[in-house]
Amino acid sequence: MAETNAEISKVAELVKGFRFAMMTTMDAGGKLVSRPMTVQEVEFDGDLWFIAAKDGNEIREIVSNPVVNVSFSSNDTWVSVSGRAETVDDKARVKEYWNSFVEAWFPDGPDDPNVTLIKVTGESAEYWDTPGGRIATVVSLVKAKITGSTYDGGENEKVEL
Repeated sequence: MAETNAEISKVAELVKGFRFAMMTTMDAGGKLVSRPMTVQEVEFDGDLWFIAAKDGNEIREIVSNPVVNVSFSSNDTWVSVSGRAETVDDKARVKEYWNSFVEAWFPDGPDDPNVTLIKVTGESAEYWDTPGGRIATVVSLVKAKITGSTYDGGENEKVEL
């Protein structure tokens, strides 16, 4: 159990470093659709929160099929969280998460009747982390090429949430 807690903590640590994510849903025709979303809660406990428009395509897709993926990417860290999404109408939480960035999409503020929340309950995650960043990655790639060994550029784990 301690190992699982450590793995979940690692996912939480990595997710905290991101402000934006790509959420993937399935449209009515069965095609995967990804869109950028702003993560609203930085204290990752397996759940991710997003502010969205009630009349948005992602809401229709979530209502039809709640299975989603949320991915995060940078030059040296990648996280993929798979889970189930639901819409949550909670004005107090919307106000808690409200910021000027969200206001660009909802100029009428947090009381706009079209504002809702998406809660993604993570079921599993996979991460790739290359501590040391770009330089460590380049060194590992060069070492693999020179020695003929397999590239070992960091950590890769699958975690049940």
